[in-house]
Amino acid sequence: MENREFARLLEETADLMEIAGDDGFRIRSYRNAAAAIAGTPARVEEMLRNPERKVTEIPGVGKGIAAVLGEIAERGSFERRDELLRKYPPGALEMLKIQGLGPKSLAVLFSHFELKTIDDLEKLCQEHKLQDLPRMGAKLEEKVLRSIAQYRKSAGRFLLSYGARVAAELTAYLGEKAGARQVTAAGSYRRGRETIGDLDLLATGVGAREALDALAGHPSVTEVLGKGENKASVKYGGEGLQVDLRALPEESFGAALQYFTGSKEHNVALRGRAQRMGLTLNEYGLARVEDGVRVAGATEEEIYAALGLAWIPPELRENQGEIEAAASGGLPKLIEVGDVRGDVHMHTRETDGRATLEEMAAAGRAMGYEYIAITDHSKALAMANGLDEKRVVAFARRVRKMGPELGIRVFSGLECDIRKDGVMDIEEDALAELDLVIASVHSHFSLEPAAMTERILRAMESPSVRILGHPTGRVLLHRDAYAYEFERVVKEAVRRGVMLEINASPERLDLHAPLIRLAKALGARFVISTDAHDPKHLANIRFGVQMARRGWLEARDVINTQGVEEFQKAIQKS
Repeated sequence: MENREFARLLEETADLMEIAGDDGFRIRSYRNAAAAIAGTPARVEEMLRNPERKVTEIPGVGKGIAAVLGEIAERGSFERRDELLRKYPPGALEMLKIQGLGPKSLAVLFSHFELKTIDDLEKLCQEHKLQDLPRMGAKLEEKVLRSIAQYRKSAGRFLLSYGARVAAELTAYLGEKAGARQVTAAGSYRRGRETIGDLDLLATGVGAREALDALAGHPSVTEVLGKGENKASVKYGGEGLQVDLRALPEESFGAALQYFTGSKEHNVALRGRAQRMGLTLNEYGLARVEDGVRVAGATEEEIYAALGLAWIPPELRENQGEIEAAASGGLPKLIEVGDVRGDVHMHTRETDGRATLEEMAAAGRAMGYEYIAITDHSKALAMANGLDEKRVVAFARRVRKMGPELGIRVFSGLECDIRKDGVMDIEEDALAELDLVIASVHSHFSLEPAAMTERILRAMESPSVRILGHPTGRVLLHRDAYAYEFERVVKEAVRRGVMLEINASPERLDLHAPLIRLAKALGARFVISTDAHDPKHLANIRFGVQMARRGWLEARDVINTQGVEEFQKAIQKS
């Protein structure tokens, strides 16, 4: 089991314990242990098997939780969890995913109604029965109904980062167990879609057929959906991600990679182009219609070349003008991970991060960066121990005193909350002490579009604001973007020299491709940053770069591809 599975079971059990009214201290111990396990680099399962290690080495894991972890590793659950699942309906865990209903609200509902499924909950809201209960009303019913619709829309979807972990694990496993010479991920994962519905893998060369058996035998496979001579389909992990593996001859690998990468719309347009040229294109290759003679198929590059096109990066394959650009030589030179020279949004233990400033600087050096910006939260986020004016000024002075001993340039910064009325959460004289201010919305997401627009516009009037953080506020598979007049805000950002963030956190990936392209057309400039709360989060920059590529961005569009001196000039206050 992966650490995230242990953490999920503990967190879900804590929710069930809260519904049951268990002791608050015990509930907190489960939640603290879940957070610690999710953030530890060591694998809990390996620690449990190693007589020289103890899981109590993990901060927040005591003897009681250690016993629970051992039981989870042995049978996938534990006694207290089983008791609660017998007490409450199976749908309780699913209902906890609905926004607006925490454990305490669900406890009230369970005490008043025969509530077993999300369908039952939806019916209660539609019949306005929540309004009969204390501290519940029409607004909550509306919120729950919207959240149920969002939940159903996202059910069966997985974060891109999860797809990346599974793809990396299975690629290595199939290479080791089956000797597969080449295993490549395709589908929406390869195109860099924010979420994926399944994972397509292609194997070719030596060991390709053996890889089908190896996949079916992987320890994390929970169900084999089917296995034939050239394809195996399985359910992977507790989340149930479907993985399809195809074994291919080497001469068809490029054609299959192009076909199974998609998108459907791109492939339809490409096949139409082939037909107009007297060719036929499918997953086996590109051939002439008149005599069936094969023209290309071993690589994607030769297929696109035979169609009179430059090779099109997977991120652009959405039939949004990329084929025309490839035909005319107009494809952009897309930004690459290696172009990024600094990460300018991260948090430390001063607020809700898990590392010190020095540790984040060391992580930045390890990434090969020239600079970083530390941007802890402002005081409005009390749960994150946000900085007040006094701490902001002290932090700025501390950073200024730091010399070359860190081995990397550190800019003093702040992710400052935009209050409901658009006023910045920190007074301007304190913000002026900093090198860099990111303005972000972290509350009141349901404002009317006109009010949200005015809120953001007012925030950008601050002369210290240089970046608009995660500009739509969405949390993938959990919360939709808030609504406002995007074009109007972008135009004002361009006028004021405020950059738009492409937040690389896998849970956000905000901005996303259509808005990036629109903002670029309006003259916007961007930063790509990770919003890191742990040193290991800096590696998520790859996902932000992939979003930028999907938005057709080049390195010159992104400010933090510049060297430290140029970047400093770009963020200087006017």
